[in-house]
Amino acid sequence: MEKLKIAIQKSGRLSEKSLQLLNECGIKVSNGDRKLRTEARNFPMEILFLRDDDIPQYVENGVADIGILGENEVWEKEKDVDEIEKLGFGNCRLSLAIPKDEVYTNLDYFHGKRIATSYPKILKKYFGVKGIDV
Repeated sequence: MEKLKIAIQKSGRLSEKSLQLLNECGIKVSNGDRKLRTEARNFPMEILFLRDDDIPQYVENGVADIGILGENEVWEKEKDVDEIEKLGFGNCRLSLAIPKDEVYTNLDYFHGKRIATSYPKILKKYFGVKGIDV
């Protein structure tokens, strides 16, 4: 029998909650103890412990059948994957910050500015919708 492969974060906020969810479903899984993968003890399932930004690629390529990750990673990576269910944990907020000595009036403040971010695609879409060139 082929095992279901689920990709979860190897560390971070979603890792513990993902393992807790599997255990609440009756699936006995260890925390991986720094391994890249582990198997459920009572179900034909393999857990892959990955960096969160790698999970969409693993799912798109079929290396993992399912991934548990934040929507921010799905949106940023723009991979051909489907969102099946919101699990109700791991909320994320993306914020804009400016130097303390600057005066902020509205989003136009950012027009023509370079913004450092881990999410350039999300940022570009957000400001594009607002009609602001960054």
